[in-house]
Amino acid sequence: MSFPLILTQRMIDHPADSHLIDVYEGAGGYDVMRKVLSGMTPEQVVAEVKSANIQGRGGAAFPAGIKWGFLAPAEPRYLVVNGDESEPGTFKDRQLLERDPHQLIEGVIISSFALGVNHAFIYIRGEYPKPARRVQQAVEAAYAKGHLGHNIMGSGFDLDVTVHLGGGAYICGEETALLNSLEGLRGEPRLKPPFPAVEGLYAKPTIVNNVETISNIPWIIDNGGEAFAAIGDENSVGTRLFSLSGHLKKPGNVEVPMGLTWRELIYDIGGGIRDDRELKTWVPGGASAPWFVPEHHLDVKVTKDDVAHAGSMLGSGAVIVMDETTNVVAAAHRIVKFFAHESCGQCTPCREGTTWLENILWRLLNGAGRQSDIELLLDICDNISPGLAWPPKMTTICPLGPSAVSPITSIMTHFRDEVQAMVDLAAEPASA
Repeated sequence: MSFPLILTQRMIDHPADSHLIDVYEGAGGYDVMRKVLSGMTPEQVVAEVKSANIQGRGGAAFPAGIKWGFLAPAEPRYLVVNGDESEPGTFKDRQLLERDPHQLIEGVIISSFALGVNHAFIYIRGEYPKPARRVQQAVEAAYAKGHLGHNIMGSGFDLDVTVHLGGGAYICGEETALLNSLEGLRGEPRLKPPFPAVEGLYAKPTIVNNVETISNIPWIIDNGGEAFAAIGDENSVGTRLFSLSGHLKKPGNVEVPMGLTWRELIYDIGGGIRDDRELKTWVPGGASAPWFVPEHHLDVKVTKDDVAHAGSMLGSGAVIVMDETTNVVAAAHRIVKFFAHESCGQCTPCREGTTWLENILWRLLNGAGRQSDIELLLDICDNISPGLAWPPKMTTICPLGPSAVSPITSIMTHFRDEVQAMVDLAAEPASA
């Protein structure tokens, strides 16, 4: 079996026009859609996705087939593709949207048929105008070819697809905030339950899946769910896209089978640390994830369960690597500042706590830190995420607040001496 599966050969053979429908169809595109609409039942498609055991690629890693099974029987039903890729360090979905949008659209058609959906939405991050244009052009081309619209291929199946560009709010990556945004409301997370599969868009049953998840559907249906499940690790199957960035010799998007070690991902695939410096730390799953360090985590397997047991998460697939020259307090401040800025303000612990965390870290960085700041940081973190455990205990509706806690608990666990050194430096009397 060859890799990759969704970072396709089309992108290599046709770097300038892999997004065009003629290129896609020339490589067998939309053949799986024809197979499904002409000879499969919705139940058969759902069964293949369940047997594939593909975990959602947006961050939560909930099995897609099981999620589909929760869809309530009321009508109309909706499918929403989450392309609000705003997690710092993540740029995998951008490549799929911009360079292979028809693969996503074919996945949308197959998924909608399986779910009994006649109107699907593709929600794209506001800062992604080029990918959004590409997807919109691809949707229009699919309509022109008869792949979307009324009575597709004479099957009796109707499907309309709407492309929606967000307003540039990180919080809309959370699925219920995204649904609010689609409805024209303020992008704030909703209390759950009810979950979107029961009461989602316009209070109707809705499935929200990530771009990468839906892009895998054509391959899964074409080759069978068991073939997908045979790839990778026993409990984390298939391939996965990782966005490698930071102090690496070979940064970029890579697609690898699940189950590699972090050592293999960073050194073999990422090329190792630039300028042959020492690896200091890395963020394994986007800015929300607790950091890993080489002394303890290089030989941990890159799977959902192994990473969780080690105290972090694969999250959005963003791997941010930092070398020995990194000021970890500055890195933590940058992440916390982002979360403080992106808080929707709905929950007090997040709204107030993230701002205080940002201000205290700024004070440390600027030589005005106090000895009490170390415990104060941890105390505020404890108020946002009680017990400072992983996975976090929630005092907020969504995980944004606890996400701001992760970099602070990481530096306090692995680099507390560097934080203390900043406090000590501030306490030294100025030289004459």
